[in-house]
Formats: sequence, C-alpha cells, structure tokens
Amino acid sequence: MLYIGIDLGTSATKLLLMDEDGTIRNIVSKEYPIEFPHPGWSQQAPEDWWEAVLAGVPELLEGQDASQVAGIGCGGQMHGLVVLDAEDRVIRPCILWNDGRTEEQVRYLNEEVGRDRLSAWTANIAFAGFTAPKLLWMREHEPELFARIDKIMLPKDYVNYRLTGAHCTDFSDASGMLLLDVEHRRWSPEMIEVCGIREDQLPEPHESWEPVGTLLPEVAARLGLPEGVVVCAGAGDNAAAAVGTGAVGDGRCNISLGTSGTIFITSDSFGVDRANALHSFDHADGGYHLMGCILSAASCNKWWVEDVLGTSDYAGEQSAIATGAPDLQQAYFLPYLMGERSPHNDANARGAFVGLRMDTTRAEMVRAVLEGVAFAFRDCLDIARSQGIEVSTSTVCGGGANSRLWIEMLASVLGVTLEVPVTEQGPGYGGAMLAAVACGAYPSVVECARALVRTKERVEPDEALAAAYNERYQVWRTLYPALRPAYQEMAR
Repeated sequence: MLYIGIDLGTSATKLLLMDEDGTIRNIVSKEYPIEFPHPGWSQQAPEDWWEAVLAGVPELLEGQDASQVAGIGCGGQMHGLVVLDAEDRVIRPCILWNDGRTEEQVRYLNEEVGRDRLSAWTANIAFAGFTAPKLLWMREHEPELFARIDKIMLPKDYVNYRLTGAHCTDFSDASGMLLLDVEHRRWSPEMIEVCGIREDQLPEPHESWEPVGTLLPEVAARLGLPEGVVVCAGAGDNAAAAVGTGAVGDGRCNISLGTSGTIFITSDSFGVDRANALHSFDHADGGYHLMGCILSAASCNKWWVEDVLGTSDYAGEQSAIATGAPDLQQAYFLPYLMGERSPHNDANARGAFVGLRMDTTRAEMVRAVLEGVAFAFRDCLDIARSQGIEVSTSTVCGGGANSRLWIEMLASVLGVTLEVPVTEQGPGYGGAMLAAVACGAYPSVVECARALVRTKERVEPDEALAAAYNERYQVWRTLYPALRPAYQEMAR
C-alpha cells in the first residue's frame, strides 16, 4: 500500500508518497505567498493551502497506482489561528505562528492571569505566536468577526476538514494553542473561559495516528484517489518531523533547522520546564516532549544570502568561510528577525550584527549568521541541561541540515553528536508514517519508526572547535540583555 504525507509549511506545501517499506516514490512542492500587513505581523489565506493540495496530489500520483493509496497524514505549521463561521467559511486570513501582534495580550495572560496559573492549566505560559493570545487580539480588535466564530482550527486541521468534513485536531498541535490541558490531554475549561469561547467551538482532539475520517466522495474524485482513503489526525510540524526522524519513545532528541528552529526532547512522562522558557507539549507517539523554539533559523540564512547579498549560491558563500576555530573578535549575529520565542519570549527582539570592523569580510558575516542560529539553539539546550536533562545525541532535519558546514558547526556549538537520517523529509515523512499506523500497517508509531528510519551519517563535535565556540558563546549570550532596552524603545 501507499501513503501520502503532507508537510503544510509556511511558504509551501510539500507532498510525499511513501510505500510500506518507507521508500519515497515521489515528492511535489507547491508554494504560496505570506502577507505582512504590518511590521511584525504575518498571515496567510487558508484557501492557498487547499489549492496546493488540490494541485499537488494529482501531480504526486503521476505514474503511480492511485488505487494503492490507503492513507493520508498531515504535519502542519503550528499555532496559526483559522476561524470558520457557521457555514464553515473562513472568516479572516490565518494569523501565523511567527506573527507578533499579540504583545499586549501576552502581557495580560502572563502578568494578570498569571504565569503560575497558565502553567498549571496548560503546562505553558503565553508566547506571541500561540493561538489563545490571537483569539484575545481578535476579540479586542475585530469584535464583529470574533462574534461570527463557529469553529477554531489550526492550519493542518483545516486541510483535514476539507479532505473529510471533520472538525478535528491532534494533541501535539493542540498543545501549542494555550487552550489544552497538556498533562491530561483535554481542553482547559479555565482557558476557554479566559478567551471567551465555548468548548464546542474547538475541534475534537485525537491522538496523531487515529483516523478522523475518509475522503469525501467529491474530494476523492478531484484528487484521483479512492473514496476509502483514511485520513489520520496528523501532528504539528515539529512532532511530525520528530516521528519522521525516529525521535519517538523516551529520551530522544531531534533538531529541526528549518524556517524556524526547534530542539525537541522526548519523554514518556509529563514534565514542565520550571522557567517555562521551553514548551511542554504532547507528542505524536502518545508521550510528551519539551521543545525550545527559535523563530528564525534557516530563514536567517535565506534572508542574508538571497535578500541582502542578492544570490542563491549558498554553497559558494559558505565555501569562502575559513575553516578552523573562529576568532573571538569576529562579528556576532543575533537571529531575531521575527522577534524570539525560546528562551526570551520577546516579540520586540530584532536581528543585529555586533562587532563589525573595517576589515570584516563578507565570509565572516555569512559565518556569523550560521553561528548566531547555532548559539540560539544552545540557549535552549542549556536550559534543558540545567534541569538535569542530558542530550548527547540528536537527529537533525530541515533545509539547513543540507549544509555540512552548518551541521558540523552546530554539533561543536552544542557538544552533541548529530545523526542525519537517510530520509530527510521530516514532517512529510512523519505524516506518511502516521497514516501507515492509522491504516494498521504498523502497530504503533514507535514500531513504525524502528522499522523505517535509518541513519545516513553521524557528525561528531570537534573538541578544539567546541572550546572556541564556547568562548564566543559566552560573549554572544551577553548581547541580547544589552540590546533589550533598545528593542523596547524601538517598539514604542
């Protein structure tokens, strides 16, 4: 049998066709725009996601036996606010995960409702990208639209609704809404009251591998698929990527070096970061995870190379970087182009080069960008380590992982052995794996990962480089606190 994995991303949807042995038969990608209606805001038309699926699936199936497709699983960008009216029409563009308009609502939740209560109710505090603050923003700034809300969904849940007609979500994605009691896997009545909504406006939550329906007849006909194709609940993109890289079960780690960056640490038991700098979420395997999220990771490199330098020759730019240990006096980069989530929770933070000199070279600035992102990952990992969580090995995925230089740098900055999977498709592969479990091809997500995920290579940290990067990190970590007052003034 065959399984379709959907990676519903911020700039594109990637569709993947996988067989029962884990072999990828085909991959198709469909891009769409992002709207930036105000500095720090970002939103998207949900219809664009659906059009990408409608166009992409027939192309994905070219030359394949479509009758063998048994299931579909989606891994989607998290936290986005999709709101439907009583006729299931989209009320407004989706407010995306990296949108920073909710500063006042985040302050209200964390300071007036209170961090301790939020953490007790949902295992997390409020961050600008989370869904609940967006609901509060909409209630205050768009009251007429807020009054029309009949269903509140996440991006991949909207695609699943269009496929099946079911208003459903999964626990891993729902964890990032600040509306879910993560420990007990149920909606939080306290947060429902705070947000001024009703539980029946929220989608029905499921485990990621659970079927939520089959294709609607008219959808199956349009996609060229059998009507009996099973659609599973799917997962948030980071949980789906963790499944796709084998970071399931207890004590595993996956680092995603994509548009945003995440470090994802799995556990069989529920736990909360005492400082609430890391997210405590449900995992797609039925367990839990702690996650640090940096809002701009590979997107920093894309911005620097394409938008500033005006080239798409990533390899060429990196080839000019001097090998060996970096000089303590070289430039530093803060990767906060869209504000920052972990660990600073500061929507007003911005990117910055620090330490430029007359003899600073182009290559040194390229290196500073890569290094700044690696240091942001270390910020998150150090918080986990301070609480007794030991990470010595991690899988790595995402577009940035295609740079050997970058993952070598990341391994040395973190002091972690990085394992590169044979299949580097992250959320899409994880979505297809969840679909295979939903269809009974494997008894569990863990068993599926053990059977299908294999390591291509291991990248070990270099002791000499690790020592040099540690020196630079100690300087770098002082820069955000020094610039924070300026960020606050700039935001006025």
